[in-house]
Amino acid sequence: MKVVTVALIAGALGISIAAGQEVLATSHGVMGKGTMGEGMMGQGLEMPAMDPARGRQLFASKGCVVCHSVNGVGGEDAPPLDASTMESRMNPFEFAAKMWRGAEAMIYLQREELGEQIELTGQELADIVAFTHHAEEQRKFSESDVPPRIRKLIGHMEEGEHHEDEGEHHEDKGSHESN
Repeated sequence: MKVVTVALIAGALGISIAAGQEVLATSHGVMGKGTMGEGMMGQGLEMPAMDPARGRQLFASKGCVVCHSVNGVGGEDAPPLDASTMESRMNPFEFAAKMWRGAEAMIYLQREELGEQIELTGQELADIVAFTHHAEEQRKFSESDVPPRIRKLIGHMEEGEHHEDEGEHHEDKGSHESN
């Protein structure tokens, strides 16, 4: 590993670097060197490189799109993840913490809609987080990115909700007629 000062790369990854701080550029990303402080990585910690293009593919193939939408593509059971709604600077660990706080509901819906819990590696999560914060990559996202199996699940959810609404409507209609 070569020791370099790489504020530009770190900035792209969302890592703040104090003026003059040395960082280690690795094949997996940028890691701060020195004492812990705001925006610095601790000794032995590594920030993975974050690839929004790979995140776009994973967002669809892993099934995140069944509940979340980007560019109007996807489900409506969970908040949309459009970059335009995200904070301009973001700590990826905060993003993961928000997911953790909603884990119980997310896991329930994953099992209900996908048949199993979504498994993500740290690298996959990093790539998905990068995608949710990358407006340019999100502009490329369309239904054609969504695998047919996942697309059917999105359609199934919308149809299920539609049929539930119809059922409620028929029940209301029937109860009014009997009065």
